[in-house]
Amino acid sequence: MKIIALICARGNSRGIKDKNLLKFKKTTLLGNAIKQAFQSRYINQVIVSTDSKKIAKEAIKHKAKVPFLRPKKLATSFSPEIDTWRHAVKFLNKKKDIDLIISIPTTSPLRKVNDINNCIKLAIKKKLDMVFTITESTKNPYFNIVRMRKNKIRLVCEQKNKVHRRQDAPRCYDLTTVCYVFKPNYILKNNNLMKGKTGVINVPKIRSIDIDDKTDYKIAQLLSKIK
Repeated sequence: MKIIALICARGNSRGIKDKNLLKFKKTTLLGNAIKQAFQSRYINQVIVSTDSKKIAKEAIKHKAKVPFLRPKKLATSFSPEIDTWRHAVKFLNKKKDIDLIISIPTTSPLRKVNDINNCIKLAIKKKLDMVFTITESTKNPYFNIVRMRKNKIRLVCEQKNKVHRRQDAPRCYDLTTVCYVFKPNYILKNNNLMKGKTGVINVPKIRSIDIDDKTDYKIAQLLSKIK
């Protein structure tokens, strides 16, 4: 079975300059993601998709392959991730010989290799189109997430029988950026990624942090020192 790790790392980050090249655990966020991918026994090859020659150089330094530079139009803060995946799939899967691709974002550096392996194992065992990672949400739309309506606050999910304790609300989860596993053709043919045969792996919150700004980065650095 051929399984490719895809690490998408654009050069122009709005929240933090050169975010993918930030120092983390004696390497960079990019180097950390590449290392985690290589540690998985299921992954045959690690590919980095970037628009930046600087990031490409860092990727090659860590033994990843950079077979193309991503078009600038797919490397803005408004570019949907799915378009980046599709661009990579079209380039990499010309021979139609790739069974699964696992996207490993640099911005979730606290994942464990077992998180990667568990996603791949689930996809293989259940023959899934896609696997997401989730973590239990600290906020709940049935209890304490609100929206404004006519200058009044309303719960996002209102029910006939009001929920007065968080414990009584339906359990909700956050989608995380720990990793995503998908079949190449599924990504090419579907805009709604939850439409097909999908599964989830629940990841502890401490490993689910997504670095979007400097505060997230500082928290991730602190958490990385907890054994």
